[in-house]
Amino acid sequence: KAGVCLRPKAAAACVAPLVEAGLVDLILVLTVEPGFGGQAFMPEMVPKIEALRKAYPDMDIEVDGGIKDSTVGAAAKAGANVAVAGSYVFGASDLKAAVSTLQAALDAAAA
Repeated sequence: KAGVCLRPKAAAACVAPLVEAGLVDLILVLTVEPGFGGQAFMPEMVPKIEALRKAYPDMDIEVDGGIKDSTVGAAAKAGANVAVAGSYVFGASDLKAAVSTLQAALDAAAA
């Protein structure tokens, strides 16, 4: 699958030509500024996720950056159906439980 990534300053609408041409299967919304791990989730990215979900109801929308147990729910409720987490998962004492928490939030939002 091919995807396109939006950094926080990029407008959601900039992906329209790619999506409408059928060139991408996934839109990744960075919920932190790119560069290093361990940054805090930027809640101001939630409206971007909502706009993308409204515009592209069948598109995979992925979030990456500051994703953890306390932030994945907001991203999922906004329309993200794929979540990537690094620091949260690898910093957890129970890797399986950390991943399960993320999966449960995504599943709950999709129900």
